[in-house]
Amino acid sequence: AHLCRGMEAFKNTSAEKPEKPEPFYRLSMPKQKTSSEIINEARNVLRTLRTRRPFTPTEDQRKLFGSGSSRSPENRPPSVFSLHASSFDLAESRPVSGIRLSPLDHKPKLITSAKDEDSSISLLKPPVDPEEVRRVSNARADLFRRTSQENFLLGKMFPSDQNEEKVNSEEPVMMNNLCRSNENCLAEQRAHTPFNSGKSQLIYNEHISKSEREDILKGTAGNFLFQLRGERSVMLEYGNCLTSAQPFPSCLFEEVSMCLEEDTRVNESEEEENFWHIKILPILHEMENDENIENLCLACTKLHQVLNEGNMFGKKFKGKRVLLKALYKLVDIDSDLLCLKLAKIILSMKVNGKNLLSVCKLAFKICRNEKNDYIIQNDRLLDCLLEVLKTEDLQRNNEALLYCMGAVKFMSGNAVLLNEMVNKQAVETLLYLMKQINNIKENDTHFSNLGHLLVQLTATFRNLADLPQARCQLVSNGAIPELCVALEQRVNDVDVCTYIVRILSKLSSYNDFCAALADCSRCYVLFLTLLNKHQKKQDLVVRIVFILGNLTAKNNQAREQFFKEKGSVNTLISLFQTYHKLDVNAEKRNCEKGEEKKNPKRPSEAEDVLMKLIRVLANLSIHPSVGAALAAAHPVAELLVTVLEHKSIDDCEELVINAAAAINNLSYYKVRTSAIEDKKLHIAEMLLKLLMSNSMDGVVEAVRVFGNLSQYHEICDFIIQKKIYKFMIALLDANNQDVCYSACGVLLNLTVDKNRRALLKEEGGIGKLIDCLQDFGPADWQLACLICKTLWNYSENITSTASCFGEDADTLLVLLTSLLDEELLLDYSLNRDLRDYRKTYWESQFKPVAEKLLDRIQSHCSS
Repeated sequence: AHLCRGMEAFKNTSAEKPEKPEPFYRLSMPKQKTSSEIINEARNVLRTLRTRRPFTPTEDQRKLFGSGSSRSPENRPPSVFSLHASSFDLAESRPVSGIRLSPLDHKPKLITSAKDEDSSISLLKPPVDPEEVRRVSNARADLFRRTSQENFLLGKMFPSDQNEEKVNSEEPVMMNNLCRSNENCLAEQRAHTPFNSGKSQLIYNEHISKSEREDILKGTAGNFLFQLRGERSVMLEYGNCLTSAQPFPSCLFEEVSMCLEEDTRVNESEEEENFWHIKILPILHEMENDENIENLCLACTKLHQVLNEGNMFGKKFKGKRVLLKALYKLVDIDSDLLCLKLAKIILSMKVNGKNLLSVCKLAFKICRNEKNDYIIQNDRLLDCLLEVLKTEDLQRNNEALLYCMGAVKFMSGNAVLLNEMVNKQAVETLLYLMKQINNIKENDTHFSNLGHLLVQLTATFRNLADLPQARCQLVSNGAIPELCVALEQRVNDVDVCTYIVRILSKLSSYNDFCAALADCSRCYVLFLTLLNKHQKKQDLVVRIVFILGNLTAKNNQAREQFFKEKGSVNTLISLFQTYHKLDVNAEKRNCEKGEEKKNPKRPSEAEDVLMKLIRVLANLSIHPSVGAALAAAHPVAELLVTVLEHKSIDDCEELVINAAAAINNLSYYKVRTSAIEDKKLHIAEMLLKLLMSNSMDGVVEAVRVFGNLSQYHEICDFIIQKKIYKFMIALLDANNQDVCYSACGVLLNLTVDKNRRALLKEEGGIGKLIDCLQDFGPADWQLACLICKTLWNYSENITSTASCFGEDADTLLVLLTSLLDEELLLDYSLNRDLRDYRKTYWESQFKPVAEKLLDRIQSHCSS
C-alpha cells in the first residue's frame, strides 16, 4: 500500500473539466466488483500477514502428562505403576443376585438347605466325552425344571387365628420382587380371610387345570415352597384357611406371575450352564494347565470368540466370577500381547469398581509402549475402550476413565489408529464425554480430578485435528462452543488451556473452522482473559496470538469485534513490552557469555511471540476505523520502530519484515495525530538498513513503506539525499511484478515535483520503465497504469517526443498502440474469470491513462 502527495501533475489536457488528482494507490474501480475481482485481486491496499503455526515438539516418551505439565508429580495420577493379579478384586466380580428386601418379622421354617454359590461352577477337569456332559446336564436340568415348576411359593406366611405365632428358622428368607410390603399383605389377608387351625399344602404347577388351581386356592392351610434362583428351596408352613367366600389376596396372584418369569430365567440358566460346561470350561482348563505364552494367547482369542458367540459379554452368569478369577491370574505373566488379549476380554465382561480401574490401567500400560502399536491395531482394543468412555459413570469411575482416555490418547499418536478412531465415531464419543465434564461445576468434589481426564481428552482432540474428516466432524458436532466452555471453566488449569488452544491453533488455519470460531463471540474475551492471566506462559500465549492472527486475517467483523473488547489493544501492548524485554535480556546474556543463538534458522520463544503479535496488529489495521485508531496509538508505533532498531534481518527475518509490514499498513492512514508521521524520518533511516540487506522480501517491504512515506516532502528529500531513487530505478530490472510496482510507486511520487523529474533519465530510468511495461503490462494492468502515470508526469513539459523519450520514443509509441488494442484481451487460453478480471482493470485503470499518454506522444512526434 502506498501513499503519495497527490497526482497534481497527472491532469486531463482536453477541453473537458480536469480530473480530480488522486494518489496512485487509489485505483479507480467500477462501482460494482465481480466475484472474480474479489478473488483474484492481485494487490490489496493493505496486506494481511502470514506466519507459521507455533512449533510443538513431540514428546520423547508417552506419559499421562507431558514433561511440560504444570501439574506437580504429587498432584497428578502416576504414569508408571505396578500392576499384578492382586490389583483386581474378585469380590467385585460376583454376579449381583437381584433386589433384596428387608426380612420378614417372623422366622420361616427351612425345609431344605441352600447350596454353595460356587459349588456348581468350580474349575474341575471336564469329562472326556462331551456327549456325557450334555446327557448329565440335561438330566439335571430336567429334574431342576420339575422341582422349580411344582414347588413355587404362592403366598406369604400368615399368623394363625388372631394370635401371631412366629415359626422358628435358622435364617430369614429374602424374597425377590414382592408386590407390596409384608404389612400391607397381612392387612389385606386379615380383612378377607377367616383362619382355622387346619393345615394343607398349596402348590403351583403350570400343567394343572384352572379348576384344580381354584381348588388349591380354596384349601384350608398349607406349606409354601420358595425356589430362589435355582439355588435353594425353602418350605414355609402356615395356618389359616382360605374359604371360597373370601377372595385370595391380590398380592399372591401377582407373585404367581413373577414365578412364571422366574421359570423363564431358570430355562435360560440351564442353557448358560450347558454352555459353560461344554464351551467355556474346557478353555479355562487349557489355560490353567499351559504355561506357553503363545498357547495362552491363542486360548484367549478362542475364549473371546466363544463368549461373543454365546452373547455372554456384559451379562451376569454364575460362572463369571470363576472366569474372571482365571483371567486375573494371567496378568502376572510378562507378555504385552497376552495382557492385551486379557484386557480386551475383561473390558468386554463389563467389570466395575476396582476391577474396571485395574483393567483400564492394564490397557494404559500396553498402549504406553509405542512398540505395541502394531499388535493393538490387529486386536481391536480401541472398540472396548470407546465403549467404556460411552457407558461408564463419569463421577463414580473418573480414575478408570482417566487411564482409559490416556490409552486412547496414546493410540491417537499412531496414524493408522488415528484413522480408525475417526471411522469409529470417536469424535462424537469424546465430545459427549467433554459435555459431561463441562456439566460438572467448580464447587463439585469431582471437578479437580476431572481436570486430569480433560487433559487426556483435549490431547486426543489435538491429534484428531490433523485429519480432514475429523475436522469436519468437530465443526458439525459443535466442538467450538464446548471447547470455549471448557476454556472458561478451566482458566486456572494451564495444562487444559494449553491443549485447547493447541486444538484451536491447528483448526484456525482452515477457513471453515476459522469462520465458525470467529462467530463465537465469547472467544475474544476468553483469549484476552488467558493472555492477561498467563502472560509469561509462552507456549500458551504464542498460540492464542496465532489464533487471533488467523481470525483477523480475513474477517473484518472479527477485527472490529476484537478491537472493541475492553483492554484488547492494551493487552497486546503489554505482551509486546514483556516479550521484547525478554528478547533483549536473552541477547545480552548471550553476548556476555560469548554464545550465539542456539538455532539461527528458528526464532527464539520471545521472537516467535513478537512476530505473531505484530501480525495481529497488521491485520487489525486493515479495518478502516481500527487502522486509523492504531495509527494514532503512539505506543504501538514506538514498539514497531523499536524492533527495527534492535533487530537486523539476519537476526530474525520474519520479525523484521512483519514490523515493516505493520508500519506500512499504519502509514496508509492520514490522521492528525499519526504516530508514523511523527517518526517518519527515523523510520526511513531504519528502512535504509533493510534496503541494503540480502533479503528480497525485506527489500520489497522497505520499498512499500517508502511508497507510502514518499507523500511527505521530507521523505522525498531523504530519498534524493541518500540516492535511494537510484536504487528504485535499479529495482525496475527485477524479475518480480510486486518489486517493480512498489519501486514505480516511489518514482511516481518523486515526479510530482517538477524539479525532480529529470532524475528518471539517470541510470536509464525511462528505458527501464518502458521495458517493465513491455514485460509485465499484458499480465498486470495495475502496474501498466502506474508506469503510464509516471511517464505522464515526466512528460508534462514535453516539446518533442524524441527529446523527451530519446531512442525509446518509437518503442513506447508502438507498445502503447498495441496494448490499447482490445483484441489483446481475448486470450482464450485463459479461463473466463481471469479474462473478465483483466478486462475490468484494462478498461478502468490502464486505458484512460494510456490513451492520453499516446495522444501526447503522437501530437509531438512531428515537431
